[in-house]
Amino acid sequence: MNEPSAQVIEELSHKVLALKKKRNAVILAHNYQVDEVQEIADYTGDSLELSRRAVDADAEVIVFCGVHFMAESAAILNPGKTVLLPAWYAGCPMADMVTVEKLRRMKEQHPGVPVAAYVNTSAAVKAESDICCTSANVVNVINSLDSDRVICIPDKNLAAYARQFTSKEIIAWKGFCIVHNLVTVEMVKKARTEHPDALFMAHPECPMDVLKLADHVTSTSGMLRYAGKSPAREFIIGTERGLLYNLRKQNPGKRFYILSDDPAPWDLPILTCQNMKRTTLELVARSLETMETVITVPEEIRVRAKAALDRMLAIPRE
Repeated sequence: MNEPSAQVIEELSHKVLALKKKRNAVILAHNYQVDEVQEIADYTGDSLELSRRAVDADAEVIVFCGVHFMAESAAILNPGKTVLLPAWYAGCPMADMVTVEKLRRMKEQHPGVPVAAYVNTSAAVKAESDICCTSANVVNVINSLDSDRVICIPDKNLAAYARQFTSKEIIAWKGFCIVHNLVTVEMVKKARTEHPDALFMAHPECPMDVLKLADHVTSTSGMLRYAGKSPAREFIIGTERGLLYNLRKQNPGKRFYILSDDPAPWDLPILTCQNMKRTTLELVARSLETMETVITVPEEIRVRAKAALDRMLAIPRE
């Protein structure tokens, strides 16, 4: 990835902020975005936080610096606002692992069992589900359902993590995050050897044998809170490297190490989501300038998907 110069970043940042004011826009950026995009965002966060921000945003235009399903969620929750996805081709392989047709077949095999859909799913899949969840609230969502059995889609690792905290039977889809699923026990052992005083924080999308070695398992926003409150001075981070930006910004006296820099199959360092890195300052500026690409959801799908998202958002925050 070619990184822009400091001068280019400064020029594009000024341009984005001017266009944002002109369009009466709010910029939302996921924790995995590149540093300069997070820097110009009005709000950064994980999927749950940004879902809430999308609802509360007092703006005519929502610029979502993330991937397609996130912009869809913003469009579902804000039918009267224009939702822009600067990198229109930024998708999520895990979201693509579940389709409406396959989900319907699973529901036929388990009649009456509610479906908890990770927000990392398409609007159409959300519309076919009973409630949504994120890595931050998956346990609360599952325990809120009036059923002894729950279908959890699409992340098998998140389902395995949730099983530890519920008496319900979880029927898991066999999907996974292509980034977190590559994390291994060997990587953890190597990182602990290199940084013996560091605490290891892991995302629940990692495999279960990795999570068992973690000092703390939580969402990206949970990692930010934990790092801020913990007396520890060093941390090994088991999630996408974009989180390092806010961890270091919010905790200047502490040290943060990405779990591994081993190469991934797509020739980027492991724990790098190539889809999350597609959004650039140039694309954000172009999106505000041209008002493209607008993300919309057909009304019949939007209404049903919104019901699933609303049920999630109605669960009290911890």
